[in-house]
Amino acid sequence: MRLSEFDYTLPEELVAQHPAAERARSRLLHLNGGGALHDRRFAELPGLIEPQDVVVLNDTRVIKARLFGRKPTGGKVEVFVERIVAECEALALARAGHPLKAGHRLILGDGVDAEVLGREGDLFRVRFAEPVTDVLERCGWVPLPPYIRHPPDAQDADRYQTVFAEKPGAVAAPTAGLHFDRGLLEAIAARASAIVRVTLHVGAGTFQPIRCDTVEAHHMHAERYAVPAATVDAIDAARARGGRVLAVGTTVLRALESAARGGTLRAAAGETDLFIAPGFEFRVVDRLLTNFHLPRSSLLVLVSAFAGLEAIRGAYAHAITARYRFYSYGDAMLIERPA
Repeated sequence: MRLSEFDYTLPEELVAQHPAAERARSRLLHLNGGGALHDRRFAELPGLIEPQDVVVLNDTRVIKARLFGRKPTGGKVEVFVERIVAECEALALARAGHPLKAGHRLILGDGVDAEVLGREGDLFRVRFAEPVTDVLERCGWVPLPPYIRHPPDAQDADRYQTVFAEKPGAVAAPTAGLHFDRGLLEAIAARASAIVRVTLHVGAGTFQPIRCDTVEAHHMHAERYAVPAATVDAIDAARARGGRVLAVGTTVLRALESAARGGTLRAAAGETDLFIAPGFEFRVVDRLLTNFHLPRSSLLVLVSAFAGLEAIRGAYAHAITARYRFYSYGDAMLIERPA
């Protein structure tokens, strides 16, 4: 498929620069399995869940992945930690006035020494003079996406994190989960058969645009994930009762479908580079809660595979006309997979 099939034009003013005043106050566009669209409020979500359904969350926690610093010569440098691979080493994206090479020394944050060890694909391996987690907690900045134009502030430190985040490791938020507050979770827990969790540490590659002319040529960056046995058991039990599986976010969907690549959902942990495009056979997820995604992105391709390309085109056109807010701090969609 041509990448141009997954493009659209978005008025700049619809890119949400700040979250809604309250987490659950956002809007919800409901695309049902028959292709009909319903304009709702996110607070209506509990009423759309049946007692036999199971809801799956991603409990990853965003780390303060962005560091600023300089070279000893004075040139500015920015380091975006993509993954911590050892106590004092990380794989990172890096920007500087001149290309970085193995052996280059960096001075980051409040004076932390770091050394570039070499390249590994698109990333640099960097060794820090102290534990990476300590450096990020003390000196790091919230890694807001580039389309959010204001510098990170105290509100971002709170709101670019889900209320159920537990396991540090993501460099971008699983944004569908940002709409939930404690009260809404309690309302869903009182209605659904179970709320369970997976972990997928969102990497920087998830939100990058596809740069190939054809969708099939795209390759996803690997991300760490885990689907525990308790989650598999809850999904199996819901299925036995005729219930549906609601994935809160594309990260949850990718984790569950990765764990079912052998044909049956099983507990799993490791890395996944699963790229979901039209023609993919979904084995686990029936309903997907997600935000609106960038044009020409792997996530737009994923939701098109889930709902159908024409259905997503129609939904996005409607959302633009109805002035929904887009991207990480924007509104949400509830998508039913067609029978």
